Amino acid sequence: MNEKILIIDDSELVLAMAKDALEQAGYLVLTATNGIEANRYIFSKERPDLIIMDIMMPMLDGNKKAKLLKENEVSRDIPILLLSSKSEAEMRALMAEAGANGYILKPFTAAQITDTVRGCLARP
Repeated sequence: MNEKILIIDDSELVLAMAKDALEQAGYLVLTATNGIEANRYIFSKERPDLIIMDIMMPMLDGNKKAKLLKENEVSRDIPILLLSSKSEAEMRALMAEAGANGYILKPFTAAQITDTVRGCLARP
């Protein structure tokens, strides 16, 4: 079974880079440009096995969205990786605050994003 990864980012370039890297690693990749658009996947049969979410987005930032997903019974068990160009220290704090499972720093390489996703999905 191919695991489904949902990437939420308002940058088409970041979405394309992350999607290419993860599809080459064998994942099925869904994309959304904001947290509201992402709901059509999260709360449907398309439900992802993992969500990668940019922190800095219009309308609903990734940190708030992650918190909302972790509070919702339907989505609380989906692992979330935050994505940002913030510092590691800021990312650790945001990750703890949002209840996220990890983070990916921008700019990332194909190997970095793939390894982080693999590691996160392997955790029980």
